[in-house]
Amino acid sequence: MPTEPNLAAEHCRPRSGARHALDPSQASSLLTSLPGWQISEPDRRLEKEFAFASYPAALLFVNTVAGLAERENHHPDLELHYGHVKVSYHTHDVGGLSRNDFICAAKIEALASI
Repeated sequence: MPTEPNLAAEHCRPRSGARHALDPSQASSLLTSLPGWQISEPDRRLEKEFAFASYPAALLFVNTVAGLAERENHHPDLELHYGHVKVSYHTHDVGGLSRNDFICAAKIEALASI
């Protein structure tokens, strides 16, 4: 399933305060456009694990995601293991999930499909 048409084309904007937190229905709606991503409970993190054939391939992915995070000024938690990487988003400044989390996830999906 493709990502929301313009989500990957958007850029993150500064967001702080609870008014920018997505409610569960908004988050679920955006989630439908991100294959394999899920919202973990109870801390409401947007997460996905990516598999790779080798450690160098996984490390290259981490470095690419790090570059994306710097450009968007929105940084995920990354867990690097041999052959897989777990990406996790949560916007601390809003106390939950924000549109920025989904924008970056969509950008990562676009990178992973190349």
